[in-house]
Amino acid sequence: MSITSGLRTPHLPRRLCQLYAGLALYGASAALLVRGGLGLEPWGVLHQGLAELTGLSMGVVAIIVGAAVLLLWIPIRQRPGLGTVSNVFAVGLAIDATLALVPEAHGLPARIALLVAGIVLNGAATGLYIAARFGPGPRDGLMTGLHRLTGRSVRLVRTAIEVAVVATGFALGGSVGIGTVAYALAIGPLAQLFLRVFAIPAADNGPAVVATGSPEGAILRR
Repeated sequence: MSITSGLRTPHLPRRLCQLYAGLALYGASAALLVRGGLGLEPWGVLHQGLAELTGLSMGVVAIIVGAAVLLLWIPIRQRPGLGTVSNVFAVGLAIDATLALVPEAHGLPARIALLVAGIVLNGAATGLYIAARFGPGPRDGLMTGLHRLTGRSVRLVRTAIEVAVVATGFALGGSVGIGTVAYALAIGPLAQLFLRVFAIPAADNGPAVVATGSPEGAILRR
């Protein structure tokens, strides 16, 4: 897949809208988890830890980490799509914009509400951008590339990456808590559900599916 190859297929306006809506909502969902203060998703733990260490905003850190992970695609011979490159910038910008708009929650009910909203919104955002079929994000592409290179299962590769990411982020001061566990348990089923909701037919009369052998399909095998 090249960056422009996905632009020569049916339903382009809808797919572009889904891609950028999904990426913006993904960043917003990550910020809601921050404001909830009950624990972040794995990469959010790393982003927050690095933000604490460097003094940069969490969104800027997310952009830098995304770009660094994208460089790791070179030795494993992954090829980025439009969604891959867009992910690097759009998610980080959305994180900082949402953090600027949403105040920190006070009281357990408000924090739980933000946690639930963040997890559900993250599932919807994942379904939106994966169904758009413009390529996986840098972090998901690293997972699928290592899966292909090593022959290990997607589940094993994903678990190894996310354990390393959470451990590093926690050591740097990132937030790990019940929200981290809730996210890990809920995100797979939610992403599957919303993928069906937002699926776009591959052709005018074709079924709305994501191919099981594609990188996007591998992302959902959790």
